[in-house]
Amino acid sequence: MNPLVAIVGPTATGKSRLALRLAQDFDGEIVSADSRQVYRFMDIGTDKPSQQERALVPHHLIDIVNPDENFSLAQYQQLAYQAIDDIQQRHKLALLVGGSGLYVWAVLEGWGIPQVPPDREFRHRLEEKAAKGKAGELYQELVKIDPVAAQRIDRRNVRRLIRALEVSRYAEAPFSRLQAKKTPPFDVLIVGLTADRAELYRRIDLRVDKMIEHGLVEEVRKLVALGYDLELPAMSGIGYKQIGLFLRGELTLEAAVQQIKTETHRLVRRQYNWFRLTDKRIHWFDVGGEVEPEITKLVAEFISN
Repeated sequence: MNPLVAIVGPTATGKSRLALRLAQDFDGEIVSADSRQVYRFMDIGTDKPSQQERALVPHHLIDIVNPDENFSLAQYQQLAYQAIDDIQQRHKLALLVGGSGLYVWAVLEGWGIPQVPPDREFRHRLEEKAAKGKAGELYQELVKIDPVAAQRIDRRNVRRLIRALEVSRYAEAPFSRLQAKKTPPFDVLIVGLTADRAELYRRIDLRVDKMIEHGLVEEVRKLVALGYDLELPAMSGIGYKQIGLFLRGELTLEAAVQQIKTETHRLVRRQYNWFRLTDKRIHWFDVGGEVEPEITKLVAEFISN
């Protein structure tokens, strides 16, 4: 069983900085578990590691598709397993790092992910239905054909509802049945970073202000100039959506920045649904204090054992 260290938790807790330090200390390489950093040309709004940081430590699954290309959870899982295996074959420590719970647990728990390609026409039809206030009907339809999946999915998460219906339709089998888990061949240590909610919000607000200072508006403007439509799924992420509204004249810059902060605060609450403080698999550390020495010791003991 090869060792794998996962560093998880909400945004703005310093996961990337910690991973960089651990990778340097333990001859490791970083596998990103961030659903937005996979896209090229989207650097500032996704808070990607800098070129200098990537020169210090190899990073995987960053900048692998263009913003207008489809990228699925199944693709991510396959590429993550390949990257982790490659790192371990070279006798280095693999670190899975990120706050995208879907990506993290798909890898750590070995989710069975249905290999059903997206049907844009089918999705568009259901999205229009949801937009007309009939998302509840989609949920009830899923309850009829796959009650197990319906129980697992938040009825407000329209995207996941549509995907479950899509898979069940084309695979001719319930979505939940196709999601059987297979434990991957890793010995895993999961390190979670957390902080008091007020401190997290403070960190987030400072980060957003820095993104604006470092050119987020110019980055979104450049993406549009390259031909990437603001309606693309990749451009719907926090930061890009709001700056897009500003560029279209639908928000002032001040209002767009405030929306980014508010939506990122909401993201934190969703991330804690994926990474629960009561989850015994996760070794939690409050970043309000000096935690690196303790985490370094924990990782060293994990590797030696």
